[in-house]
Amino acid sequence: MATHPQPRPIFHSQGSFEDLDAVMEVMDTAFSPAFGEAWSRSQCAGILPMNGVRLTVAHDGSPAGRVVGFALHRTVSDEAELLLLAVRPEDQGRGIGHGLVDAFVAGAYSQGARRLHLEVRDGNPATHLYAHAGFQVAGRRRAYYRGTDGVRHDALTFARTLD
Repeated sequence: MATHPQPRPIFHSQGSFEDLDAVMEVMDTAFSPAFGEAWSRSQCAGILPMNGVRLTVAHDGSPAGRVVGFALHRTVSDEAELLLLAVRPEDQGRGIGHGLVDAFVAGAYSQGARRLHLEVRDGNPATHLYAHAGFQVAGRRRAYYRGTDGVRHDALTFARTLD
C-alpha cells in the first residue's frame, strides 16, 4: 500500500524589506509578463513604509521556510485594499491563496476595516478565489490592462463588506 506524503504546513509572517527578493521571485513566476500586472521592486519598496500597508508572506514547512506566496494590502480608515497576491505556480492548489486572502480579511478587520476591495484582470483565474472568499464584482474598468501584444483587458473591481 502506497503512502502519500503529508502536505507541509504553511506559515504566515509579517513581511518587510528583507523579504523583497523572495517576494519579487514569487511575483516573477506567478504573474505572466503578457498582461503587465506585476509590480516592480521599486513600486513594492516604495509602498511598504506607508501607513496602513502590510505585507503577509507565506512560508512552506516552517516560519523560516521557502517563500511560496505573499499578499500586499493597505488599510485606510474603514477600508482595505488587496493590492497584490501571488503564489508560486508549482505551489498553487494547496490552499495558499485562500490562506492569504483569509489573512488579509482578518488583518483588515482587526485594523478597523469594514469594506474590502481589490482589482484583478478579467479572466485571471484568481477571480474564483476571491468569489469563494465572499467578494462580489462591484465594477469594471474597460481596457484597463494592456498586454504585451497590445490587446487590452478589462479590470474587475471586487468588494466585500464585513459585519
